[in-house]
Amino acid sequence: MFLRHLLQSWLHHAAGKKVQEAARQQFSEKAGQDEEEAKPCDLGAVFALAIESGGLEDLLDDATTTRGHGFVVRQGKLRDRQVALIRSGAGRQAAARATEALIEGHRPGLVLSAGFAGGLNSDLKRHDILMVDHVVDPAGEQFSIDLKVDPTSLSQVSGVHVGRLLTVDNVIRLPDEKRSLGRRYNALAVDMETFAVAEVCRRRQVRLLAVRVINDTVDEELPPDVERLLTQKTGPARLGAAAGAAWRRPASIKDMWKLKENALLASDRLARFVTQMIEQL
Repeated sequence: MFLRHLLQSWLHHAAGKKVQEAARQQFSEKAGQDEEEAKPCDLGAVFALAIESGGLEDLLDDATTTRGHGFVVRQGKLRDRQVALIRSGAGRQAAARATEALIEGHRPGLVLSAGFAGGLNSDLKRHDILMVDHVVDPAGEQFSIDLKVDPTSLSQVSGVHVGRLLTVDNVIRLPDEKRSLGRRYNALAVDMETFAVAEVCRRRQVRLLAVRVINDTVDEELPPDVERLLTQKTGPARLGAAAGAAWRRPASIKDMWKLKENALLASDRLARFVTQMIEQL
């Protein structure tokens, strides 16, 4: 048992070192071209998908893009703060790797886990904001998040909630399952990345905030094709998955169009809230 634990610890450490070395190479090359990019940023934000980060990316001034090692980083200024946004891809493993790279490459004073979430409580409406004070995983492990604000006053703002977020490994599509998870974990919403971001930030001793915008409420059933689309890693793969879904189920075209419209509105709502939050940092 001890030997197995030692081996697992070594493998975890080796994987972490590999990510850090890749991040150093990626960002040192970029810094060699532009010395200003080597400076620490005020805020580093981890998003899973471009459609989640797009609203905030559109607000960046003097933005530059870095691609490599499976990540896309958009860096620029927002309200005179230096900000780096990294797109990780969906899921905990991708989020953990991206957070390591973000911290190693940009040394942010604060990391923000941001993006969409599914509602687990009827109090949360579509496009409401959740400021996370605890994040929990299905095993019951949890991290507390120091908001540095009064939760009572924050929760009195219309459309803004403070509470617990559950991170899982798959898309939660069905209303009955959402309600069950909400009751079991006393959580207001569910995502697929924040717990992993919190783990890395705790280990690297970097302050964390988590903000999620509700993209589907507890009573909404997501289309059956959505998880297959989310897990594709490249644009061609996503296009192929979408074409396959349309071939198997023609009604999915209408579903995906509606999802995209809702997602664009959610991304803009999240961007506005994060911008207001950055002004208070």
